[in-house]
Amino acid sequence: MATLLEKVSTLISANIHSLIDRALKSNSIAVIDQYIRQVENSLSDLEDAAATIGGEVRSIRRKLGDHEQKAEEFDRAIDAFLLEGNETAATAVQSKLNSTQRLIETYREQADRQDAEFQKLLEAKVKLEARLATMKQQRTELQALLEVAKSKEISLRAMKGLDSLMGSGDADISRIANSVYARLDKASTAVEMRASSLDAQIDDILDRTTLDGQLAERRRKLGLTE
Repeated sequence: MATLLEKVSTLISANIHSLIDRALKSNSIAVIDQYIRQVENSLSDLEDAAATIGGEVRSIRRKLGDHEQKAEEFDRAIDAFLLEGNETAATAVQSKLNSTQRLIETYREQADRQDAEFQKLLEAKVKLEARLATMKQQRTELQALLEVAKSKEISLRAMKGLDSLMGSGDADISRIANSVYARLDKASTAVEMRASSLDAQIDDILDRTTLDGQLAERRRKLGLTE
């Protein structure tokens, strides 16, 4: 899990400008395609890991609910035995209640820990999907750029006075590359804004979930629930 998130973090933080530079220098789109394949494979791994951990969270919380119900039953039974004057039975049930409460605390800690991991996976998935969309768009523009570059190289080799024409060819390629970079910067900024907004929404819903849970517990103690 930690290794997967580290790999994803590396892909998210990869310098796209550097990848484009390498593609331009090698006159090949292969470096971009390799990056896209790595992102797609990592997305598949993220989805599988998220489904696994999400399932574990559900399972743990179901067990937690079952044991909380048992604890409530034990609590009522202790009072009933004490009212009957059955100290032996009350003591035995109290021991069971103590054991169950320790188990409840363990399940609660496991559920919280697994849920935190689940949220991290979901956040990483959203960010990696945004990066993949950006990279695929840039691949299309870069492919056109490389085709222009190859065309100019063929033309230059066929012309006389190659040395005098090299400067003009380089300037044209530089101009097109700068156009690609400008679009990339705009797209990357938009992705960061969307990711930031989504992060804020995730934090907000988690905070509301915590508050709702706390208020629900107070209503239960006050006898306000049905």
